Amino acid sequence: MIHRIALAALPLLLPMAAIAQEAPEPATPGSVIAAAAPEEWTAIPAEDLLVMELAPDTAGNARRVVIQLIPAPFSQPWVENIRTLAAAHWWDGTSVNRVQDNYVTQWGDLTEDKPLPHGVVAPEAAYEASDLLAKTTSLSWLISIGGNSGNAGPPAPPLDGRDDLHAALAGFGGGWPMAWYGYQASLQAWPIHCYGYVGVGRGYAPDTGTGAELYTIIGQPQRHMDRNLAVVGRIIDGMEHLSSLPRGSGDLGFYTDEEDHLRTAILSVRLASETADPPSYEYLDTASETFARYVNVRANRDDAFYTVPAGGVDVCSVQVPVRQTGS
Repeated sequence: MIHRIALAALPLLLPMAAIAQEAPEPATPGSVIAAAAPEEWTAIPAEDLLVMELAPDTAGNARRVVIQLIPAPFSQPWVENIRTLAAAHWWDGTSVNRVQDNYVTQWGDLTEDKPLPHGVVAPEAAYEASDLLAKTTSLSWLISIGGNSGNAGPPAPPLDGRDDLHAALAGFGGGWPMAWYGYQASLQAWPIHCYGYVGVGRGYAPDTGTGAELYTIIGQPQRHMDRNLAVVGRIIDGMEHLSSLPRGSGDLGFYTDEEDHLRTAILSVRLASETADPPSYEYLDTASETFARYVNVRANRDDAFYTVPAGGVDVCSVQVPVRQTGS
């Protein structure tokens, strides 16, 4: 009798076991990116890539850093200066002169006396872009961390009332993290200082810097720098070569004369379009369905490692996926 009951229950147990086996694994940011369709990736033009070759490390290993320059309408006077400086090979023979822990790595001319190419001057330009309805035909706005999503036009106010600490709203546009305020015709936006993003060093205002002195964020996002210094790009390859350098002991992390041996020489800086074998990269379109899922998963991790989903995510914690496709 016992055997008959067990056998009778078997058909009920088998479907339950099959259902348990078929339960999908919780999504992770990596699994979402891996499932992106080929058409959801956007190629980065070679003329928007800056290739910086540093002196080899102590073991003789080559060190290459690749910077993606930010597209219009943001920071274009400085970006054009950078293109001019690269075409003139101006950075060749300069060095990394400042490494301040949890803040920035900065490079340029140590003497500050090296002549600049003709036409390279500190521009009188705003750090934010306005009238975006007329200027952002090449940008596709998708999502704000505050909760809004949609593929058409600039972002609407947040749906859940959460604001960015440093702006009315923060999110993504055209593949870049952005902050903004206003709506529709009054919309104004600016790029922000996330980890690995590149900005222009300058003196006291009203100086805006030329682009000859550049820095990258090597620690926590420095959002207080937004709209006070120009963000001109982001490092998409080789960040470890700048974030792991010895820290300077001078003021603000500058190397002292006694630390001259710690400075990292810059062998060359070129636009990828001017190199013999240009590298190529692509980023995940921030207006794609996969990127929206990626943001959602970053905000609500429920895979095997996490027990309490955060329910939200900081804009700088959502790194736009970039991958190399050649050379």
